[in-house]
Amino acid sequence: MDLMDRLAELEERYEALQAEMASPDVARDPERLRRLGKDLSELGEVVVPLREFRTASLQAEEARELAKAESDPEMASFLREEAEAADRRAAGLRARLEELLVPKDPNDAKDVVLEIRAGAGGQEAALWAGELTEMYRHAAERQRWKTEVLSASPSDLGGFKEIVLEVRGKGAYSRLKHESGVHRVQRVPVTESSGRIHTSTATVAVLPEAEEVEVEIRPGDLEFQVFRSSGPGGQSVNTTDSAVRITHKPTGIVVGSQEERSQLQNREKAMRYLRARLLKQAQDEAAAKEAADRRSQVGTGERAEKIRTYNFPENRVTDHRVKLTVHQLQDVLEGGIDPFVDALLAAERAEQLAGE
Repeated sequence: MDLMDRLAELEERYEALQAEMASPDVARDPERLRRLGKDLSELGEVVVPLREFRTASLQAEEARELAKAESDPEMASFLREEAEAADRRAAGLRARLEELLVPKDPNDAKDVVLEIRAGAGGQEAALWAGELTEMYRHAAERQRWKTEVLSASPSDLGGFKEIVLEVRGKGAYSRLKHESGVHRVQRVPVTESSGRIHTSTATVAVLPEAEEVEVEIRPGDLEFQVFRSSGPGGQSVNTTDSAVRITHKPTGIVVGSQEERSQLQNREKAMRYLRARLLKQAQDEAAAKEAADRRSQVGTGERAEKIRTYNFPENRVTDHRVKLTVHQLQDVLEGGIDPFVDALLAAERAEQLAGE
C-alpha cells in the first residue's frame, strides 16, 4: 500500500469518527465522547495536512493548465510561478505527512551521551577524536543545546584517547542518533615530515540519556573507587581523591569521571553515564531486530569500517550511507552537520515507510 492509500484509509476513519460523534448515544456517554474526541484530534493532525496537500496539488495543476491556454505571455509566466509555488507547498506538506506516518522513536526527545574514542592511527587518531568532540560542541551551540564532559582521557600530545560528552536540549537524540559509527579522516598529520596523506579513525557511539526511573540500579550492585585525577601522561592534576570510578557488577560496565574537583559532582556525572549505558544495553536487548548493540555501533575502529570520510586535501566530507558529499569541510568541523543529519533522517523515514 502506497502513502496516499494509507492516508485515504485514515481519512475514512476520521470521517467515520465524525459521524459517530454526531450520534445522540455518544452525547449521553461522557467517557465514549472523550475517547472519540481524542481519536479525532490525533487523526486530524494527519487529515488536515492531507487535505491541504490535495488543495495545493489541485491548485498547481489548474495553474499549469491555465498557463498553457493563456495567450498573454506575462499572465502565462505569472500562472507558471503560481503553479511552482503550489508545487512547493504540496512537496512540503507531503514531507510532513511522511513524518506523521513514521512511528516515533521513544528516545527522540531524550538528551544524549556521546562516546568518542580514538581508533586506528595512533596519536593522529587521538587528535581527530578531539576535533570530532569540538565539531559536536559547535553543532550543539548552533542548536542552543548544552554540552558537558562526563569523562575524558586526554592524549599526551593533544586530543583524547576517549571522551564522553553529554548533550542536553530539545531534539538532541533525534538529530544525533545517526552519528554512531566510524568517522575517517584523510590528511597530512602535523607529525608527518614527508607530506604523505594518512588515514585515521575515531569511533562515535550515541546513547540516549536515562532518567533514574527508567533504570533500576541496586546499591549493592555498585562498587565505588576514588582516586586522584590525572592528566596526559598520568600526572596528578588534583591533590584530593576526587575522581570516581563505578563498576556495575551484574554487567561488568565500568564508568568514571574526574572532570570536577568535587568527588560528589564526579560521582553524579559517573552515575548519569552509567544509567545511559544500562538503558542502551536494555533497549538493545529488547529490540535486537531493530537496533544494533553498542559494539556494532562503535565498530572496531579499523580503517575499512566507516560511515563518513573527512578528506582535507579535497575539502570534502562524504557520508557513505546516503552517498552525500559536501565540499565545505571547515564548516562541517565548525558544527555544520545539518545536511548529513537531514539526509539521514529522510532516508530513515523512507525506509520505515517502505517497510510498512
